[in-house]
Amino acid sequence: MTECCQQTFGFQALGSRRVEADFSGGHLSSDGGVLLLRETDRQLGLCDKLARCFSDTRNQRFVEHSLSVMIRQRVLGLALGYEDLNDHEQLRTDPLLAAACENPDLLGQNRRQEQDRGKALAGKSTLNRLELGAVSDSTGKYRKIKADADAIRDLLLEEGIKAIPRKSRVIVLDFDATDDPIHGNQEGRFFHGYYRNYCYLPLYCFCGDIPLWAELRTSDRDGSQGTLEALQRIIPAIRLRLGDEVKIIIRGDSGFCRDELMTWIEQQSGVHYVFGLARNKRLEALLAPTFESLHANHAAACETARSEGREAPHAARAFGEFNYQTKDSWSRERRVIGKAEILGEKQNPRFIVTDLTGEEDWAKDLPEFKNGTALYEKFYCARGDMENRIKEQQLDLFADRTSTAPFAGNQLRLWFSTFAYLLVARLRGIGLQGTVLAKATAGTIRLRLFKVAAMVVVSVRRVYVRMASAFPLQEVFRQANARLRT
Repeated sequence: MTECCQQTFGFQALGSRRVEADFSGGHLSSDGGVLLLRETDRQLGLCDKLARCFSDTRNQRFVEHSLSVMIRQRVLGLALGYEDLNDHEQLRTDPLLAAACENPDLLGQNRRQEQDRGKALAGKSTLNRLELGAVSDSTGKYRKIKADADAIRDLLLEEGIKAIPRKSRVIVLDFDATDDPIHGNQEGRFFHGYYRNYCYLPLYCFCGDIPLWAELRTSDRDGSQGTLEALQRIIPAIRLRLGDEVKIIIRGDSGFCRDELMTWIEQQSGVHYVFGLARNKRLEALLAPTFESLHANHAAACETARSEGREAPHAARAFGEFNYQTKDSWSRERRVIGKAEILGEKQNPRFIVTDLTGEEDWAKDLPEFKNGTALYEKFYCARGDMENRIKEQQLDLFADRTSTAPFAGNQLRLWFSTFAYLLVARLRGIGLQGTVLAKATAGTIRLRLFKVAAMVVVSVRRVYVRMASAFPLQEVFRQANARLRT
């Protein structure tokens, strides 16, 4: 960063030469790749749209940091790996980040207060007031900026759906909940028996690698709560953009196998579900004939392997399907597909439930819907990628950094993280297709593409950014920039 500290410090000598360093190199940045994020944001208008989801009642005569600039600073900061507001005390002097945030005063020369000169961007206190502005009952200075929660939800949904190809025949919506551990006395603090800690229980919905929904919830509730309300907003929005012909399949683990949710989906035209189903003795009894046949076949395969001097197979699996209804909680019978699996000496039964019959005309040429086996192995098991998306957002974009006292402030932090994820995902989808980073995680993209040393030269007529000549991915950088600017 720029002129943070000029204290010289030494390293081991190089032959007869001393090796010394300081932080007085001038207008430098460690994040040259933020220019690609800026181009992505300008193409989408994402941060400007997000800024319009806030009301700003500050006296504009005294405002030095506009709402759009502060929101860019927060979202881009997360994408660049700066999770904490404290980081922005140094980042506010980075001229390249100021340029990416659309602040024309790159060097902070026009700040009103003498102590702020040279600091183009907002500090941690100002950004903290932005986050606390989400609190509905806040007073005084914290009430000058307020977030419209419904508008933010709608914006995330709208921008996520725009990333779905218009010619899509089938759209898969993956739902999942996860724990977000908390370590203080935050509002909405509850202990969760399954995760065995105090946590929040956010609900996510992804379409591929695109986030559509991110709702922070307290952990004193069923993991599926809020899913129906989310679908009642998501499905009409998809229909509005992509039409009534597209098929929508809701996919989730056994935590979403609830009669109210399945019944509602069954009543919707062109909407289906595939959910995990927790095993019980009745289900295991219905799968028992499949296990008997599997054991016989597995024993024969082991005997053949031994006779031929080969190692006996450790695992075997087969699939069966049947209609099933719970004794009390389900209103009707439903199609269940069971996986009978042998792992060594143990049986590992697994089940899914679906309203797909296997006779749908639109699915006849899609291999993942060919039969019950394909539906389980090729379709349902693919939901594991959803967990990778959540992991990516939590580890790389700091979605679990919910450490403010008010619950609403933590929800806003989750949304900032989600928009940062969406920005990186759109950069990946638009600018990085066909490159070595086409399927890279946000963390890998940050490390290999964003973290490039740059010198910033500011003149009256231009801003010139000189990046490291030894940067390995120069061609990928050029290609991404060209695609984003077309």
